[in-house]
Amino acid sequence: MTAAADRAWRIGLGLGAAGTLVGFLAGAFVVLLLATGAAPDFRAVAGDRYLLGVVLFTLEQAVLSTLLSVVGAIPLALALHRARFPGRRAVLRLFLLPQVLPVLVGALAILTIWGRNGLLSDALAAIGLARLDIYGLSGILIAHVFFNLPLAARLMLAGLDRVPAESWKLAGQLSLSPMATFRLVEWPALRGALPAAASLIFMLCVTSFTLVLVLGGGPGATTLEVAIYQSLRYDFDPGRAITLSLVQIGLTAIVLWLATRLGGDAAAGFGLGGRALRYDRRSPVRAFLDALVLLFGIGFVLAPFVAVVVRGLEADLARLLADPAVHRAAITSIVIATAAALLAMAVSLAIVLAIEALRNAPGDRLTPRRVVLGNGLETTASLVLVVPPIVVGAGWFLSLRQVTDVFAAAPYVVVATNAAMAVPFIVRIVGPALAAANQATGRLADSLGLAGLSRLLVVDWPVLRAPVALGFAFALAISLGDLGAIALFGSQDLVTLPYLLLQRMGSYRTADAAGLALLLGILCLSLMALAERGLARRDHPA
Repeated sequence: MTAAADRAWRIGLGLGAAGTLVGFLAGAFVVLLLATGAAPDFRAVAGDRYLLGVVLFTLEQAVLSTLLSVVGAIPLALALHRARFPGRRAVLRLFLLPQVLPVLVGALAILTIWGRNGLLSDALAAIGLARLDIYGLSGILIAHVFFNLPLAARLMLAGLDRVPAESWKLAGQLSLSPMATFRLVEWPALRGALPAAASLIFMLCVTSFTLVLVLGGGPGATTLEVAIYQSLRYDFDPGRAITLSLVQIGLTAIVLWLATRLGGDAAAGFGLGGRALRYDRRSPVRAFLDALVLLFGIGFVLAPFVAVVVRGLEADLARLLADPAVHRAAITSIVIATAAALLAMAVSLAIVLAIEALRNAPGDRLTPRRVVLGNGLETTASLVLVVPPIVVGAGWFLSLRQVTDVFAAAPYVVVATNAAMAVPFIVRIVGPALAAANQATGRLADSLGLAGLSRLLVVDWPVLRAPVALGFAFALAISLGDLGAIALFGSQDLVTLPYLLLQRMGSYRTADAAGLALLLGILCLSLMALAERGLARRDHPA
């Protein structure tokens, strides 16, 4: 196979994967409309004060959550980049955990720390002060910052790691002050990462479902995603659900477009932190402030994990481990998560390889068509974040009901929906690694005539092994902790661990809920560790 044929195959497979993804997502809307005879009615939304309030609250909580996460991440990323201490790599891995922790477990952890019966409320009550009440906007903001501040910090840290070593050497040679170093070296790197971080976090907060469902506290704190769920689950009003979905997609598409215009990379990635050597002048005051920022950041992220462990150990774990319902839910969760992760990885790799084939064609001029196709593939992967999984699942569920047993079809709908929702994260993890590798070895591989499977195994796979492992682990964790699709289709025959956990919370079995949260967290992190270790290990020579 020639290099040109190899690029053509990669581009074709990537476009096919992206087309399938778009067809799966857009087809759900079409099927839902055709199957129910409903139609979007934007005038009804504009004339409904409650729905207008839902739209405004969705924007309010998303904007505030994004601001708090991004503003808090700036000093945290700077402190992580400047500091070199034993355990730094462990801290960076700690900052990965909120993204892979099941959202429902994270919500319970937030309640354990910040809730009315949480540790902080107990401390306040002990000194005669009122207990905290975090249901509503305050609880949503705390939870979103917990999940997204580490993500923003890692994205900004990746931007700092990309600063050339010569810039740090020059800062040291000129003996720049800490403020001058920040203004001339650090801030430009952070500014380049801000649009991507802000747009990603905004999309995640706009589409937040589980956190708002648990911490919202009533009609006054309802987001579009929850309103869509209510429209389908309780009212079965597909027209209103699709209208709200289109409003949500429109709002987030505008934000994504603005971020792109500001210079953000829609597919900006993050890794495990570089080893950049800094030669700028050290400052004792700055070192002290960095230490305080790190202590606060680590404590804010670590405390909920500790709370999950402590409260979980107080439950009757032996009884839960012997419960047949827990066994069935765990097996169901593992099977669905593994299938969804494999499917998501196949689609994501096809898209990533196609993007690089379009943008790195030695000897060919980078034509406007190639630029448009590459940007289109990136945008396709990013816009998946804004499509409500409940609507996607509902559309295909109704479609499959016409040709097969509706309950038998539910697991396949959940797997496909979870896989689609994991694609943006895998693309963000794998894409930058492949781009860097192509810049370093792409010309050499082309000059040697490597193409097809040989190039994939010899050139691409050694570079992709670790990012693929991390991406696969992320997809596992996302699907394992999902409560979006399963909340709509869960039944006695289809129960996952998050769905069982929600049932126990709804029946006020808080001890069981705490124990299940611990078991789900351990299962999620164990599968992640096995997947990452198994795929990322290097081959031993024969």
